[in-house]
Amino acid sequence: MKQSKKLLMNKILFSGLLILAQLIVVFIAFLTIHRSSRFLVYLFKLISILAALYIINKDDASAYKITWLVLIAAVPFVGGVLYLFLGDKKPSQRLQLAFLKQIKNQRIIENNIIEKVEDPFVRGQMNYLHQQRYPTYYGQGVKYFSLGDEAYEPLLEALRNAKKFIFMQFFIVDEGKMLTSVLDILKQKVQEGVEVRFMYDDVGSLTMLPRHYYRQLEKMGIQSVAFNPFVPFLSLAMNNRDHKKIVVVDGKIGFSGGFNLADEYINQRVKYGHWKDSGLMIRGEAVNSLTRMFLESWNVAKNSEEDYEKYYVHEENKENDGFVVPYGDSPLDDESVGENVYLNMINQSHDYLYITTPYLILDDNLQTALINASKRGVDVRIITPGIPDKKLVFRVTRSYYQTLMKHGIRIYEYTPGFIHAKNFLVDDKCATVGTINLDYRSLYLHFENGIYIYKSKILKDIKEDFLKTEEVCHEVTLEEVITGKFMGWFEAILRVIAPLL
Repeated sequence: MKQSKKLLMNKILFSGLLILAQLIVVFIAFLTIHRSSRFLVYLFKLISILAALYIINKDDASAYKITWLVLIAAVPFVGGVLYLFLGDKKPSQRLQLAFLKQIKNQRIIENNIIEKVEDPFVRGQMNYLHQQRYPTYYGQGVKYFSLGDEAYEPLLEALRNAKKFIFMQFFIVDEGKMLTSVLDILKQKVQEGVEVRFMYDDVGSLTMLPRHYYRQLEKMGIQSVAFNPFVPFLSLAMNNRDHKKIVVVDGKIGFSGGFNLADEYINQRVKYGHWKDSGLMIRGEAVNSLTRMFLESWNVAKNSEEDYEKYYVHEENKENDGFVVPYGDSPLDDESVGENVYLNMINQSHDYLYITTPYLILDDNLQTALINASKRGVDVRIITPGIPDKKLVFRVTRSYYQTLMKHGIRIYEYTPGFIHAKNFLVDDKCATVGTINLDYRSLYLHFENGIYIYKSKILKDIKEDFLKTEEVCHEVTLEEVITGKFMGWFEAILRVIAPLL
């Protein structure tokens, strides 16, 4: 353990020094050019003008566009060049081509289940997700976990009972009790002939795992890959992280939600007070969508062409606990699936809308939709952390309170610690639980996933969890906000650069 941590710190230190050196070289180069070449100065300013025109005409989030326009206006000599290197959110060409290849090779699963949905608004949501290649299924064995702690034992039990294959995919993986327990089972399953695949995001786990950790897993017989490996160079490609959390066992049982594979998610390690998360377990054919999302990322990361079909399960529906739609979001297209699902739910709410989120960094569309819902008489409540994991981001989160609260939206901060759950619940009718935060990275830059639920018995569990959580929260008052406790000049500046955080 000590040796791995030592290597880890060396890797981080080396990477940090290398990136710092690149920034220094770029800065010195710009200073030299500015003093010695009037032609290049005008050229760079022309680049800034062209970049500004490109940004204005680009189909992008207005807040993201404003951020870069302000930066270019403030430092026109370097602003345009910086945008060329870091601003345009297009992923690497390799990633784009690899995912496009996966999409072309997929067979869209067709069924007539959407026709059984009576609510026209919900049916519209499902039709939208179906157009994005995410079918609707009948709910089977759907279980809601109000904490990562609650998901821990069911997850281990499902892994122990695996007969054919196990797929695991997490943004963060860290050494500790949770990982050790999982690995002990995975190693045993490998000995039993079960196919085991394990994928983690290289940047998400950068400060936790030793370099090339996947090689250690492969020595145990576990097929493994680090998604989009970290390269210590100034590169936009490092922005596109795999933030999904997916576990699939034999194609019959699936887990997803906010929790990663690290001890703080099951409150075995205290980092920011009590860690409040959420997750779902589903069974049956709906798991096929989780299987597909895993294999899509796997094939891209490994440059392979696995056959999706051989891992799908087709069986007669044994129960009908409402409807479920596992879905994903990708930064490789112009479709913001995660945000659109949220917007549809906000716009379709009539009685109440309950939201839990670790970050509240809203673009114009989301903020307007929330305010309009409140103006329609919808009871809009939002729970955010009481103890933040990122203090700067938390100050940005608080900077939105005043505008929302002035329009009747109630905001609560989770006093015992950190809220990591990403839940939307509407009118005892539908909900979504997943990985998608209310911030620019989740909505526009990361690979994400969620599970949309309609008319399931677990909706009452999600509502009960929200109301119980609310009881241990501090409800922020408008007086607190107006006195400047949550909003000032520093927060106003942070709001401008929020899309880059």
